[in-house]
Amino acid sequence: MNYLAHMYLAGDSEESIVGNMLGDFVKGRIGDEFPPGVAEGIRTHRKVDAFTDSHEMVVRSKRLVSPERRRFSGIIVDLAFDHILAANWGDYSGVPLEDFVEKTYGVLAANTDLMPPRPRKILEVMIDEDWLGSYGGLEGIGRALDRIAIRLERRFGRGSSLAGAAEEVALNYGALEENFRAFFPELITFVGDLRQRI
Repeated sequence: MNYLAHMYLAGDSEESIVGNMLGDFVKGRIGDEFPPGVAEGIRTHRKVDAFTDSHEMVVRSKRLVSPERRRFSGIIVDLAFDHILAANWGDYSGVPLEDFVEKTYGVLAANTDLMPPRPRKILEVMIDEDWLGSYGGLEGIGRALDRIAIRLERRFGRGSSLAGAAEEVALNYGALEENFRAFFPELITFVGDLRQRI
């Protein structure tokens, strides 16, 4: 899943929201450098990613991506699912998306002291460009995929085939939405069960 879904699944705890943001940036063992709620949020993020990557509906969605972009299918599907969540937000939350996004940015901005430098920098750009709010339109997903393509090209000399990948989402929209609607309630239940065990 991408940022919007992780923030949605984080619940109301500020520490959980911060931890779920940090899940992509903190690698390896989690020591005592983070408060317990942040550490738990990082662990939840990792478990959500593992559940997602092995889920049949996600695997099926990745197979929809063209062979030219198949190696980036995980990135494309993650962003497509964030878009579908944003576009159908009212089906999953009683809080308007704009209010949720504003609150989330506020929580994250107020807790930058808990973040290493890289996610702190990314958060600045995320808020400035309103990543979470932009996911509701395919053009927002297109911009996000193109940004990632540029970053991959700079870092590894590859990624150019990811540019323009929003067309993959548009071409397969019906199937992706159907797969998301089958998958996401199961993910919500999975996270709810995790919380019961904490």
